[in-house]
Amino acid sequence: METITVNTSQHVVIDYPVAGIGERLAASSIDLGIFWILYILGLLIGISIGQNNETVIIILVVIYFSCFIFYSLLCEIFMNGQSVGKKILKIKVISIDGGQPGIGQYAIRWLFRILDVYTTGVVGIVAIAMSDKKQRVGDIVAGTTLIKTVPQTKVEHIAFHTNEDYIPVFTNADLLSDRDIELIHEVLSAYYKTRNPDLIYITAEKVSSLLSINIPEDMNELAFLQTIIKDYNFVTSRG
Repeated sequence: METITVNTSQHVVIDYPVAGIGERLAASSIDLGIFWILYILGLLIGISIGQNNETVIIILVVIYFSCFIFYSLLCEIFMNGQSVGKKILKIKVISIDGGQPGIGQYAIRWLFRILDVYTTGVVGIVAIAMSDKKQRVGDIVAGTTLIKTVPQTKVEHIAFHTNEDYIPVFTNADLLSDRDIELIHEVLSAYYKTRNPDLIYITAEKVSSLLSINIPEDMNELAFLQTIIKDYNFVTSRG
């Protein structure tokens, strides 16, 4: 499985599984299906209230085609790099550097849909198949790609259990409550589902503040939270 490895400014290394042709086509099919439904509804509305009223019909046609043309652009801007189809398929647009794409990048991807999608889709499919990062032409020019938000590693695959020889790093981890640890587990679970590190940073800052400790320079925020759970399990089991 192709991945993109991103080293964030907080030194958290994240592997993003890249979305392939199948996920892209499935997402596009869902989005297209939505417009077929809207077309049928618009047709029924036009028949019911627009008989002998060309103005109503023209307005409906203009609204429909405006939504169709700008749908992908507006969705990606306001839905964090996703359309309805992408959200259902759990894929999203990100910048190659791992950050959130800017409006300009979304606009470039949208403009190049004329080449990638509307030319029977052949150009886009060939570009995706030949690109190491599974990018269509619009992605290559914009510096973006599509990644899967479904994690490669599940939170339950991480070993939080400790052995008898384990030496806790933060011995006051037991100052946290069971609910605090449960929340940390939830944050980790959310991270492995979305690969979005923002909540990790916020949680790590709050936990370090609550325990009045500093995160060691050689430990990133993700490792810090994992260590806190290990230390809590060890210290409380001894208590």
